[in-house]
Amino acid sequence: MNGVILDAESLGPGVNLGPITDQLDHWSTFTHTLKDEILDRVGRADVVLTNKVALTRDLIDHAKHLKHISVMATGTNNIDLAAATEKGISVSNAVGYATPSVSQHTLTLLLNLVTQMPRYLQDTQAGQWQTSRVFCRLDHPIVELSGKTLGIIGLGELGQAVGKLAQAFGMTVIAASAQATAVSKPGPSNVQRCDLTALLMRADVVSLHCPLTADNENLINAASFEAMKPTAFLINTARGGLVDSQALLTALDAGQIAGAAIDVLASEPPSSQEVLLRVHRPNLLITPHNAWGAIESRQRLIQQMAENIQGFCTNRPVRQINAAMPLKPL
Repeated sequence: MNGVILDAESLGPGVNLGPITDQLDHWSTFTHTLKDEILDRVGRADVVLTNKVALTRDLIDHAKHLKHISVMATGTNNIDLAAATEKGISVSNAVGYATPSVSQHTLTLLLNLVTQMPRYLQDTQAGQWQTSRVFCRLDHPIVELSGKTLGIIGLGELGQAVGKLAQAFGMTVIAASAQATAVSKPGPSNVQRCDLTALLMRADVVSLHCPLTADNENLINAASFEAMKPTAFLINTARGGLVDSQALLTALDAGQIAGAAIDVLASEPPSSQEVLLRVHRPNLLITPHNAWGAIESRQRLIQQMAENIQGFCTNRPVRQINAAMPLKPL
C-alpha cells in the first residue's frame, strides 16, 4: 500500500517518522503541499496523513485508491467527513498527545503576563537596571496568582490539566457549564461549574480550552470583555476564532481588561494585515501556535499516527471519528 504525508514540516524538526513509515511498504513525504498539488499527491495513495491540508469532497471523490485518512491533529474541520464516510474511507485523528506541552505553555503565558516578564527583560537589556538608584526595578506592576480565580472555558483533558497547575499556584478554579463549551466531561469535584456570564464576572484569569464550532465562533466578544474585571487576563491556546480580535484590541486599549496572551489566530499563518500583529502592545503577548510543540508531544503524535494506521490495516480502528463502516479490503 502507498502512504503520503502532505505537510510533514508541520511536525517540526527532531522527530522520528519511523513509527509511521514502518507501517506501509511505500511512503511519499512532502514538507508542505499547495492547493493545486493535493490531487496529484493523494491520487495514488491508500493512506493519507495531513495536519492542516484540506481534503474536500471534490478531492476525496477523485482519490480512487484512498482508504484511510489520519489527521495529525485533534481538529478535523479540514476533512469533509461526510464525503469520506460515503466513500467508505475511515478517518482517525490524534487525542491528548500535547496536553503536558499546551498546559505548561498556558501557564507560561499567564506567568509572563502577571510578572511583566517580557517588559522587565527588555528594560534590563536596554540598561535600565544598570542606571537604577536602588537595587531593584519595580516599574511595572507584578501580580500574584495565589488567591486569584481561574475561569476555564472547556474543562476537558487539557482544561483539567491547566486547572491542576493553577491550583498548585494557589488559585481557585471555576469552569463554564458544559453547554457553553461543547465539552461535556463532568470534571473534578473541586472545580465549580457556572454559566459563562458568571464566570467572566468572577474570574481573574479566563483561559480557553474548548473546540471551535459553528455555535461558539467569537464566543469572547465585546459583551464578554464588558463583563470581565478590568484587572483580568485572557489566555487563548485553543482556537483563534473563539475570540473577536477587534473586540480584544478595543478592550485592551480601553483598559477593560489588564492583558491577554494568545497562541492562536483566526487565520494561520497570519497575513501582514492581521490586526492583532499590526501594533505592539506590552499587555498583549502572541506566540506562533507552538504551545503543542514540545518534542515529547510531537513524538507522541507520530506514535498515535502509527497506531491509527496499524488499526486500519488490521481492521481494528483506533481513534476513528467518522461513522462506523466496513473497511475496504486491502
